[in-house]
Amino acid sequence: MTEYTARQRISRSEVAHVADLARLSLTDQELDAFTNQLAAVLDHAADLEALDLTDVEPMIHPLPVHNVLRPDVVGETSDRNEVLSCAPSIENEQFRVPPVLGESP
Repeated sequence: MTEYTARQRISRSEVAHVADLARLSLTDQELDAFTNQLAAVLDHAADLEALDLTDVEPMIHPLPVHNVLRPDVVGETSDRNEVLSCAPSIENEQFRVPPVLGESP
């Protein structure tokens, strides 16, 4: 891992405080590594914040996305009795399935 040398946007004590709030026990080596990593993330966020986006239209996705919809038309349906005849178990004209997540039958 390369040492992060840019201006630190977060101190080691701030990272230790956040780790304490999250109930994380960090070694000194982990604390140094996370301080450098978080500082790099914050520097990147600052770079993005500094961009002039006044003429950029907000978007959800960088590529044009369009839903492909088809007409909602009723088509040919299967015969209920024929479908139920293929089931291994039927109860009250419905598929009978084993209980799920401890439900009683």
